[in-house]
Amino acid sequence: MKRIVLTIVFLNSVIAFAQTDLALKDSLAKMVIWDQKAAGFQPEHKIGDPKRKQFQDSVFSSHYIRLQKILSDHGYPGFDLVGEQGSRDFWLLVQHLDKWPDFQQKVLDAMKKQVLKKNAASGDYAYLTDRVRLNTNRNQLYGTQVTYNTDSCQAFPRPTENPGSLNKRRKEVGLDSIEDYLNKMSELHFRMNKANYETKGIKGPKLYVLKDK
Repeated sequence: MKRIVLTIVFLNSVIAFAQTDLALKDSLAKMVIWDQKAAGFQPEHKIGDPKRKQFQDSVFSSHYIRLQKILSDHGYPGFDLVGEQGSRDFWLLVQHLDKWPDFQQKVLDAMKKQVLKKNAASGDYAYLTDRVRLNTNRNQLYGTQVTYNTDSCQAFPRPTENPGSLNKRRKEVGLDSIEDYLNKMSELHFRMNKANYETKGIKGPKLYVLKDK
Protein backbone atom coordinates (compact mmCIF):
# COMPACT_ATOMS: atom_id res chain seq x y z
CA MET A 1 0.00 0.00 0.00
CA LYS A 2 2.84 2.39 0.88
CA ARG A 3 4.44 1.76 -2.52
CA ILE A 4 1.14 2.51 -4.27
CA VAL A 5 0.75 5.79 -2.39
CA LEU A 6 4.30 6.84 -3.26
CA THR A 7 3.70 5.95 -6.90
CA ILE A 8 0.55 8.08 -7.00
CA VAL A 9 2.38 11.03 -5.44
CA PHE A 10 5.19 10.67 -7.97
CA LEU A 11 2.76 10.49 -10.90
CA ASN A 12 0.90 13.56 -9.67
CA SER A 13 4.19 15.43 -9.49
CA VAL A 14 5.08 14.38 -13.03
CA ILE A 15 1.67 15.48 -14.30
CA ALA A 16 1.94 18.85 -12.57
CA PHE A 17 5.41 19.36 -14.03
CA ALA A 18 4.17 18.40 -17.49
CA GLN A 19 1.33 20.91 -17.25
CA THR A 20 3.76 23.75 -16.55
CA ASP A 21 4.38 25.80 -19.68
CA LEU A 22 8.17 25.84 -19.55
CA ALA A 23 8.53 27.92 -22.72
CA LEU A 24 6.26 30.63 -21.31
CA LYS A 25 8.00 30.47 -17.94
CA ASP A 26 11.39 30.91 -19.63
CA SER A 27 10.11 33.75 -21.80
CA LEU A 28 8.81 35.63 -18.75
CA ALA A 29 12.14 35.19 -16.94
CA LYS A 30 14.03 36.65 -19.90
CA MET A 31 11.61 39.58 -20.10
CA VAL A 32 12.22 40.32 -16.42
CA ILE A 33 15.96 40.73 -17.10
CA TRP A 34 15.20 43.53 -19.54
CA ASP A 35 12.50 44.93 -17.24
CA GLN A 36 14.99 45.29 -14.41
CA LYS A 37 17.50 46.98 -16.70
CA ALA A 38 14.83 49.48 -17.73
CA ALA A 39 13.25 50.03 -14.30
CA GLY A 40 16.44 49.94 -12.25
CA PHE A 41 19.75 51.77 -12.13
CA GLN A 42 21.30 52.42 -15.53
CA PRO A 43 24.96 53.43 -15.13
CA GLU A 44 25.19 54.36 -18.81
CA HIS A 45 22.14 56.66 -18.57
CA LYS A 46 21.96 59.27 -15.82
CA ILE A 47 18.57 60.31 -14.42
CA GLY A 48 17.19 63.00 -16.70
CA ASP A 49 19.06 61.70 -19.73
CA PRO A 50 16.52 61.44 -22.61
CA LYS A 51 18.17 58.19 -23.70
CA ARG A 52 17.17 56.65 -20.36
CA LYS A 53 13.49 57.31 -21.00
CA GLN A 54 13.78 56.17 -24.61
CA PHE A 55 15.24 52.87 -23.42
CA GLN A 56 12.50 52.43 -20.81
CA ASP A 57 9.75 53.25 -23.29
CA SER A 58 11.17 50.79 -25.80
CA VAL A 59 11.35 47.92 -23.28
CA PHE A 60 7.98 48.56 -21.65
CA SER A 61 6.18 49.04 -24.99
CA SER A 62 7.57 45.76 -26.27
CA HIS A 63 6.51 43.99 -23.08
CA TYR A 64 3.04 45.54 -23.23
CA ILE A 65 2.44 43.95 -26.63
CA ARG A 66 3.72 40.54 -25.53
CA LEU A 67 1.87 40.53 -22.19
CA GLN A 68 -1.42 41.40 -23.88
CA LYS A 69 -1.11 38.25 -25.97
CA ILE A 70 -0.18 36.12 -22.98
CA LEU A 71 -3.22 37.36 -21.06
CA SER A 72 -5.45 36.77 -24.08
CA ASP A 73 -4.11 33.23 -24.63
CA HIS A 74 -3.85 32.05 -21.01
CA GLY A 75 -5.62 34.46 -18.71
CA TYR A 76 -3.52 35.38 -15.68
CA PRO A 77 -0.66 32.82 -15.57
CA GLY A 78 -0.96 31.19 -12.17
CA PHE A 79 1.26 28.79 -10.26
CA ASP A 80 -0.18 25.81 -12.10
CA LEU A 81 0.82 27.19 -15.51
CA VAL A 82 4.25 28.77 -14.95
CA GLY A 83 5.16 28.00 -11.33
CA GLU A 84 5.34 30.51 -8.48
CA GLN A 85 8.32 32.38 -9.90
CA GLY A 86 6.84 32.53 -13.40
CA SER A 87 3.56 33.88 -12.03
CA ARG A 88 5.44 36.49 -10.03
CA ASP A 89 7.48 37.42 -13.11
CA PHE A 90 4.29 38.15 -15.05
CA TRP A 91 3.00 40.29 -12.19
CA LEU A 92 6.26 42.25 -11.98
CA LEU A 93 6.24 43.00 -15.69
CA VAL A 94 2.67 44.31 -15.51
CA GLN A 95 3.51 46.31 -12.38
CA HIS A 96 5.81 48.50 -14.45
CA LEU A 97 3.35 49.20 -17.27
CA ASP A 98 2.07 52.41 -15.67
CA LYS A 99 1.55 53.94 -19.11
CA TRP A 100 -1.34 51.49 -19.65
CA PRO A 101 -3.52 51.50 -16.50
CA ASP A 102 -6.49 50.02 -18.36
CA PHE A 103 -4.41 46.95 -19.13
CA GLN A 104 -3.15 46.81 -15.55
CA GLN A 105 -6.78 46.80 -14.38
CA LYS A 106 -7.62 44.01 -16.82
CA VAL A 107 -4.75 41.95 -15.44
CA LEU A 108 -5.84 42.73 -11.89
CA ASP A 109 -9.35 41.44 -12.59
CA ALA A 110 -7.95 38.21 -14.05
CA MET A 111 -5.44 37.87 -11.21
CA LYS A 112 -8.16 38.13 -8.55
CA LYS A 113 -9.76 34.91 -9.81
CA GLN A 114 -6.44 33.09 -9.40
CA VAL A 115 -5.78 34.59 -5.97
CA LEU A 116 -9.16 33.33 -4.75
CA LYS A 117 -8.12 29.84 -5.91
CA LYS A 118 -4.72 30.29 -4.19
CA ASN A 119 -3.14 30.03 -7.60
CA ALA A 120 -1.48 33.47 -7.43
CA ALA A 121 0.10 35.51 -4.64
CA SER A 122 -2.24 37.72 -2.62
CA GLY A 123 0.65 40.03 -1.70
CA ASP A 124 1.44 40.66 -5.37
CA TYR A 125 -2.26 41.33 -5.93
CA ALA A 126 -2.10 44.04 -3.24
CA TYR A 127 0.88 45.72 -4.90
CA LEU A 128 -0.83 45.79 -8.29
CA THR A 129 -4.08 47.02 -6.71
CA ASP A 130 -2.24 50.00 -5.27
CA ARG A 131 -0.46 50.69 -8.54
CA VAL A 132 -3.70 50.67 -10.51
CA ARG A 133 -5.52 52.87 -8.02
CA LEU A 134 -2.78 55.51 -8.00
CA ASN A 135 -2.53 55.39 -11.79
CA THR A 136 -6.26 56.15 -11.97
CA ASN A 137 -6.18 58.99 -9.41
CA ARG A 138 -7.48 57.01 -6.44
CA ASN A 139 -5.98 56.40 -3.02
CA GLN A 140 -4.15 53.11 -2.58
CA LEU A 141 -5.43 50.43 -0.20
CA TYR A 142 -2.31 48.69 1.11
CA GLY A 143 0.35 51.41 1.32
CA THR A 144 2.78 49.58 -0.95
CA GLN A 145 3.69 52.60 -3.07
CA VAL A 146 5.92 55.04 -1.24
CA THR A 147 7.81 58.26 -1.58
CA TYR A 148 10.61 59.72 0.54
CA ASN A 149 11.40 62.67 2.74
CA THR A 150 14.89 63.40 1.43
CA ASP A 151 15.69 65.63 4.41
CA SER A 152 15.62 62.60 6.72
CA CYS A 153 15.68 59.58 4.38
CA GLN A 154 12.33 58.30 5.61
CA ALA A 155 9.77 56.53 3.46
CA PHE A 156 6.07 57.28 3.75
CA PRO A 157 3.07 55.94 1.83
CA ARG A 158 1.59 57.79 -1.07
CA PRO A 159 -2.08 58.78 -0.51
CA THR A 160 -3.81 55.84 1.19
CA GLU A 161 -7.44 55.04 2.01
CA ASN A 162 -8.38 54.86 5.72
CA PRO A 163 -4.84 54.79 7.21
CA GLY A 164 -6.22 53.70 10.59
CA SER A 165 -7.13 50.25 9.25
CA LEU A 166 -4.12 49.94 6.94
CA ASN A 167 -2.31 47.25 8.94
CA LYS A 168 -5.49 45.18 9.13
CA ARG A 169 -5.81 45.23 5.34
CA ARG A 170 -2.13 44.42 4.89
CA LYS A 171 -2.38 41.45 7.25
CA GLU A 172 -5.34 40.07 5.30
CA VAL A 173 -3.18 39.73 2.18
CA GLY A 174 -0.10 38.43 3.98
CA LEU A 175 1.95 41.65 4.10
CA ASP A 176 3.98 42.79 7.10
CA SER A 177 3.04 45.89 9.10
CA ILE A 178 3.32 49.25 7.40
CA GLU A 179 5.96 50.32 9.94
CA ASP A 180 8.13 47.29 9.14
CA TYR A 181 7.69 47.86 5.43
CA LEU A 182 8.49 51.57 5.51
CA ASN A 183 11.61 50.93 7.58
CA LYS A 184 12.82 48.39 5.03
CA MET A 185 12.15 50.81 2.19
CA SER A 186 13.94 53.62 4.06
CA GLU A 187 16.99 51.42 4.63
CA LEU A 188 17.07 50.34 0.99
CA HIS A 189 16.71 53.93 -0.19
CA PHE A 190 19.60 54.99 2.03
CA ARG A 191 21.86 52.23 0.71
CA MET A 192 21.07 53.19 -2.88
CA ASN A 193 21.71 56.89 -2.22
CA LYS A 194 24.27 56.70 0.57
CA ALA A 195 26.82 59.07 -0.96
CA ASN A 196 24.22 61.78 -1.56
CA TYR A 197 22.84 61.54 1.96
CA GLU A 198 26.26 61.54 3.60
CA THR A 199 27.14 64.78 1.83
CA LYS A 200 24.12 66.26 3.66
CA GLY A 201 25.34 64.87 6.98
CA ILE A 202 22.73 62.11 7.12
CA LYS A 203 24.34 58.91 8.43
CA GLY A 204 21.32 56.64 8.23
CA PRO A 205 17.58 56.52 7.53
CA LYS A 206 14.98 57.78 9.96
CA LEU A 207 12.96 54.76 11.10
CA TYR A 208 9.48 54.33 12.52
CA VAL A 209 8.89 52.93 16.00
CA LEU A 210 7.57 49.40 15.59
CA LYS A 211 4.28 48.63 17.28
CA ASP A 212 3.83 45.54 19.43
CA LYS A 213 2.64 42.62 17.35
